[in-house]
Amino acid sequence: MASFGWKRKVGEKVSKSAVQQFEAEAEKPEKDPKDEKVDWIHVIKRRREVLLEDCAAKSKRLKAEGEVLAEQGRHWEAVKKWDEAIQLTPDDPVLYEIKSQVLTILQEVFPAVKAAEMAVKLRPLWWEAWQTLGRAQINLGEVDLAVRSFQVAIHLCPSERSLWQEDLSWACRLQKQHSAAKEKSQQEEEAREQIVNAPEFSRDYDDFESDEVLAACVAVAERQTRYEEMKRTAVVVDADGNVTTRVTDAEGSEDTASSLSMEQFVKARGF
Repeated sequence: MASFGWKRKVGEKVSKSAVQQFEAEAEKPEKDPKDEKVDWIHVIKRRREVLLEDCAAKSKRLKAEGEVLAEQGRHWEAVKKWDEAIQLTPDDPVLYEIKSQVLTILQEVFPAVKAAEMAVKLRPLWWEAWQTLGRAQINLGEVDLAVRSFQVAIHLCPSERSLWQEDLSWACRLQKQHSAAKEKSQQEEEAREQIVNAPEFSRDYDDFESDEVLAACVAVAERQTRYEEMKRTAVVVDADGNVTTRVTDAEGSEDTASSLSMEQFVKARGF
């Protein structure tokens, strides 16, 4: 009985050299994967690049979502989105700048200034960041610093008319008003001191019905009248920056004070 074997096709032959090469390769020991050298520095750099790409993409998405929320008036939700984006890309000045705008609207004056300062630090030649910083500083009451910030913005972008016509002129008017109000307050304090510590009260009078006593009383009364008029005087700065004073009655002064306290010096730029 014939034995079974693998049958080659007719005419198919295997050369001796091919057989020897196959046997030689079969005798070679298998390579241990541990013996292969791996460029771990390259692997780590590549992994970091991929991670940064993912962070940048997610940060961009969060920034866009925050802008939509801000346009809808949902300011706190927008700030939360931008804070998450800042955690992913802390060197993005745009995130700090738009965050400062919304914080200014929310009357979060100090955080708004800090965010704008960070934007300016990251991109010192960005005029819009200096503009936002100046507006935040005015809302904080730092008018002198705001004037300087607007001047830097104008130096970086002198063709932007809003910086000249709105921001800087607005800050200069407030600066003059603050200076005039400070001077008026000093004058009131000096007038009050002259009333309390009147020189006529420092001497003794022998006859209380004499002309000297009458003149002293008249002088004190005149000082008191000037002091009361000074308290009713309001400092007004017109559109051209001219400082004037206006005397109002007690009720008018109270109304003016309440209206000024309710006015919000906020000018936020659109996104």
